[in-house]
Amino acid sequence: MATANIRFNALPQALSCGSHSAGECRSNNCSAKLGDAKEPVAAAATVLLDKRFSRQVQGVYPLRRQDVLKWYGWGYKDSQFYVDNGIIGFKGDKYPLEGCMLPYFTEWVYSKFNLRIEKNLPSPKMPTEFPAPTVNAPFVRELEATKLTSSQSGEDRLIRCHGQTLHDIYYLWRNEFKRIPDIVVWPHSHEDVVRLVALANRHNVVVIPYGGGTSVSGSITCPQAEQRMICVLDTSQMNRMLWLNKANLTVCFEAGIVGQDLERELQKLGLTVGHEPDSYEFSTLGGWVATRASGMKKNVYGNIEDLVVRVRMVTASGAVLERECMAPRVSCGPDFNHVIMGSEGTLGVVTEVVLKVRPLPAVKRYGSLVFPDFESGVQFMREVARRRCQPASVRLVDNEQFVMGQTLKPVRGWLAGLLDSLKKTYITAWKGLDLTKMCAATLLFEGNEEDVRREEALIYQIAKQFKGFPAGGDNGERGYILTFVIAYIRDFALNQEIVAESFETSVPWDRCSTLCRNVKRRVEAECQKRSIKNFIISCRVTQTYDAGACVYFYFGFRHTGIADPVATFEQIETGARDEILASGGSLSHHHGVGKIRSQWYENTVSKSGSALYLAAKRQLDPNNIFAAGNLLTEEQWLAESKKSGAEASSQQTTVESSSLVKAKL
Repeated sequence: MATANIRFNALPQALSCGSHSAGECRSNNCSAKLGDAKEPVAAAATVLLDKRFSRQVQGVYPLRRQDVLKWYGWGYKDSQFYVDNGIIGFKGDKYPLEGCMLPYFTEWVYSKFNLRIEKNLPSPKMPTEFPAPTVNAPFVRELEATKLTSSQSGEDRLIRCHGQTLHDIYYLWRNEFKRIPDIVVWPHSHEDVVRLVALANRHNVVVIPYGGGTSVSGSITCPQAEQRMICVLDTSQMNRMLWLNKANLTVCFEAGIVGQDLERELQKLGLTVGHEPDSYEFSTLGGWVATRASGMKKNVYGNIEDLVVRVRMVTASGAVLERECMAPRVSCGPDFNHVIMGSEGTLGVVTEVVLKVRPLPAVKRYGSLVFPDFESGVQFMREVARRRCQPASVRLVDNEQFVMGQTLKPVRGWLAGLLDSLKKTYITAWKGLDLTKMCAATLLFEGNEEDVRREEALIYQIAKQFKGFPAGGDNGERGYILTFVIAYIRDFALNQEIVAESFETSVPWDRCSTLCRNVKRRVEAECQKRSIKNFIISCRVTQTYDAGACVYFYFGFRHTGIADPVATFEQIETGARDEILASGGSLSHHHGVGKIRSQWYENTVSKSGSALYLAAKRQLDPNNIFAAGNLLTEEQWLAESKKSGAEASSQQTTVESSSLVKAKL
């Protein structure tokens, strides 16, 4: 089936690259430099796509990412929680918690899980044997001729067979992955991707795009039943800044750039995108687009769909899906940017993204609030959203998370301890708050000094209406810093007989509190049904919108004596997800569907919506080369494969019959 080349690269009409007159250059890939430009009319020079900023970025990920990052879990190799003389501590010089001992956290773990952590247990060892690869010899021969960097080593294949779900890490530790990629390829440019995808399509080889590997939806695990050769397309070496347009405040990056690298490069120029998901240290721009990501500062900068101006995606035929112009808004039928966003690697490979940028804020200030109970906090959040006066970020944590966050404070001197005691007395005696019910909100303000002061005054005024009061900037800053450290707890806990994971949803305001209560009760009931006594279920309201909010849950339990703790966890989480949907919540706010939530996808988008997605899939990827197996269930993909095979066979029969008739004539 022929597929139209939908790609149309275009510079804004008023621009001149220096090799062409104004309005004639039609290629973003034109090699002419800004300094080569002919004398433009008036101030047109200020709107040139300035390629002097084009550069290869020194990124987080080398080719052998296992040299820097853990192959068996989250984050940097040198960053982890550990035990010393029965006290939990943290090491890792990339975080402010480096070198801190955490006796309060140690006691909290004991109080919640009835577990004394006395010693460090060994980390998993890299296997010496790996699943045998499926090899498509003609594909491999032609790939070698392209000179693209590739590897068929078991180690490189294994570390790209998974994301960061609890299921992924547990099976990785036990060396139980039966199907892993057969080859890893590192393209260095859009053109490399076009060649690789066309080659894979020609030889019927599966391509799974792989960015930061931070997925928590199972979206980058290999389908277990896939019999074709699987090629992981690692985008980590595609991390260049291609151009910057200071007049329009837009920038173009290759899709493999990691969040922290992207921000570092822009901040050198006094700019920011402002997109900071919790995975920002390790997730990639392409992954943000493919999963419709959300960042903690979306109130000022927007979610990824608000930041994207244009996306380039290579489809199975080698054709490129890309909108023609870079105008801020167009009314030209359905927006195909939104076909790409959320497609989770099933329609093609995102190679380049044009983003909006802003000047760095002059002021960045933290704050925090304490409320007598969770409901008061939710009402505060709702009022802030109603009045559209959200700061860059505002997060409300329930009592369970509030207490846990306090336990992650390091040991300090006697004076600091005395001050903490006085603060506790102030909160309980003078303010009359119940330590078992109170909750807290963390705040981040960004802007100029005048705007920040105005926002602070209004936020604290609204908080007072709901019996909230300020708790200091230091507590607010700690709350955001801990976001990046908490991710390391999951792997430490897993090694100490505790399984834990997060899940999220979005929900209308009038269902928010009810949903939180219902999900907690459902999890408690599911644990009781399985005689699980030592568990935690907590939540936070982490994003606000006019019509609703994003709610994030944390759930974990001690699994001593449970034969398959991950299967048990998944059963309970399934019950929680059913409760979320029954309570008016969404399937996902920003984690995506992947494989682990695919059973609910069709009911969520309707059968017509699922059919519309499949129609796009058949058009862009008729051979199902991008067979990551996301969004639909394994059974649905199998049925689609059989249907496509039958249609192809029918078309072939029709062609043969037509040829036979012509021959007879």
